Amino acid sequence: MKVFNLQCSALHRFEGWFASEEDYASQVERGLLECPLCADKTVQKLPSAPRLNLGASEAPVAPQAGRQQALVAGDAAQALQAAWLQMARQIVSQTEDVGPRFAEEARKIHYGESEERGIRGQASREETEALLEEGIAVLPLPLPEGLKGPLQ
Repeated sequence: MKVFNLQCSALHRFEGWFASEEDYASQVERGLLECPLCADKTVQKLPSAPRLNLGASEAPVAPQAGRQQALVAGDAAQALQAAWLQMARQIVSQTEDVGPRFAEEARKIHYGESEERGIRGQASREETEALLEEGIAVLPLPLPEGLKGPLQ
């Protein structure tokens, strides 16, 4: 099993697990890899050091000040990405996907023609603006396709 650090063109970092280097290359070539945050399919492998387990534990080397600041910034970015993904998964699990019928269903709920519940779906910019003008609270929130189905 190979674990690669990956990054999309929007600089979102994530891990990918592959059976082999060839499996990774095959998935890239077939366009199967995408960023779990923004669904960008322009994914590249980041350089990483191999992990060698030599049996003896050594004292960790203290990082230099500049490197330590970069690590803290990277940790903050990873924490933000993790929090966003957790929030997106919660939204997906607690709402009904009405697809392209979003604007129609939002109006039915607002005017009492349909039961009140959390929904999500697709709406054009014009549909979203019209809903807001009618006083219907909506929030555009792009969700990666990977969150809409089971993740492995």
